[in-house]
Amino acid sequence: MSLSDLKALRRRAPSLEARFQSFSRHIADFSGTAVAFTLAFSTVAVWGVTGPLFHFSDAWQLVINTGTTIVTFLMVFLIQNAQNEDTRELHAKLDAVLQELRAERGMLHDPELLSLTPDEILEDVRLGDN
Repeated sequence: MSLSDLKALRRRAPSLEARFQSFSRHIADFSGTAVAFTLAFSTVAVWGVTGPLFHFSDAWQLVINTGTTIVTFLMVFLIQNAQNEDTRELHAKLDAVLQELRAERGMLHDPELLSLTPDEILEDVRLGDN
């Protein structure tokens, strides 16, 4: 395999960050479904039913404690990544709306108006509509 083939392969392969974002989005979407809840509830129910079989031992309790701790720890990172992506998308959309408002109100070429914060622009829009 030549160097150019390796570079072409590298360009085609999604980055680790892109794969993680895609994975976290799928997990975050799945974790809010009825299927995910049913799976989690069933796991806890099976664990509870097996209590008498294991004489409610410390090891039996450790299984559910360890399992829930690991799942919770990993889900924090996955859901946070999905929320960060949502926040970035929301901010991009709000920036586009604010740019349109600035252009519509002729605020594009006035340097003083360009330095306004989004809150100040929204306040100006609210006051201008009255």
